[in-house]
Amino acid sequence: MKKPAHRVGFFVLLLYLQVVNSSDIVIVGGGLAGLTAALDLAQRGKQVMVIEKNKYPHHKVCGEYVSNEVLPYLEHLGVGLDQFDLPQINKLQLTTQNGKSVMVDLPFGGFGISRYTLDHHLYQLAEQRGVEFLFESVTDINYSKNRFQITLSTKKNLYGKVVIGAFGKRSNLDKQLNRDFIKRKSHWLGIKAHYKGYQYPDDLVGLHNFPGGYGGLSKTEDGSINFCYLVRYTSFKKERNVDEFHKNVVSKNPFLKDFMHQAEPKFENPLSIAQISFDRKEVVKNHILMCGDTAGLIHPLCGNGMAMAIHSAKLAAEQIELFLNNPEYDRAQMEINYKRAWKHHFQKRLWMGRRLQALMLHTKWFDFAISTLAGSKSLLRGIISETHGKPITA
Repeated sequence: MKKPAHRVGFFVLLLYLQVVNSSDIVIVGGGLAGLTAALDLAQRGKQVMVIEKNKYPHHKVCGEYVSNEVLPYLEHLGVGLDQFDLPQINKLQLTTQNGKSVMVDLPFGGFGISRYTLDHHLYQLAEQRGVEFLFESVTDINYSKNRFQITLSTKKNLYGKVVIGAFGKRSNLDKQLNRDFIKRKSHWLGIKAHYKGYQYPDDLVGLHNFPGGYGGLSKTEDGSINFCYLVRYTSFKKERNVDEFHKNVVSKNPFLKDFMHQAEPKFENPLSIAQISFDRKEVVKNHILMCGDTAGLIHPLCGNGMAMAIHSAKLAAEQIELFLNNPEYDRAQMEINYKRAWKHHFQKRLWMGRRLQALMLHTKWFDFAISTLAGSKSLLRGIISETHGKPITA
């Protein structure tokens, strides 16, 4: 018995929509980790879709310093940065709120570039190489019968064989996925803005302590000075607004006082992000491979967050290629090996970051440490090296 033509047409349409809404790999989050993973997987010949809620370009709360350890890998991906006038940074300055200071050459060095520019550049390259982009919000990710269903805020569903979670430091998806860290309240607040009108060296990244927090200063590709800082919310809420906080708290550091007095903000309002968590996170959750800050957040004073995001994308791409290309390499093996690789490359850095932040926020200990390190630059360079990795090759 023949099915009515309209029913046949309906099933054909349903099958068509399911195919159209399917990808080998779906990357949820189009930040640094997500975009790098998309470029890498596209270069490996994979079908990739990136779902990002905000259209490019846009600013993000970020230190905007990239360690040179990732340069060989970026070159392998064809990410040319020569078109930008990037500050080449090879010196680090540390100051305490009591005015003590030490400066040292960075073991690897790095460059300054805004997320506004870098993310937009990576997006354009990925789009040119066939990566699909969907600018929507994801409300849920479910895994069943060896595939994922990704639900959008529009109630539309997408499907994928593999999902990479690259949705940043904190997201509603963390609650939806019942991740452990999201159940614990965090007391950290991040604030960032660009400034002009202050004579700041191109080759210097500064790390400056103030009561309840610390901030980093470095230049970006257009000559702007990025000031991004981390502060305990209990310290920040004592002041009425950001201007008052800068005047009464940040400026207790003599160097920052001079900077805040002379520099002129380029943003109408600073960017901020609340409840930044440095707790341990699951690297794989509900079969989703987490990348970048979604997998683990290193303390900003280490200056290695952007490089770690880029590196984690490479680790995920390698395991995904093995899984998709080799029938005997099952999902469980992919997940185990990704977790092992992530732990091998990043766990020690995260541990060191926690120790250093505890030291920096303790005024007396940090003053003593700066006095000690001023007489032993090799010791300071050794500590910096512990928070970084070796150059990443293809």
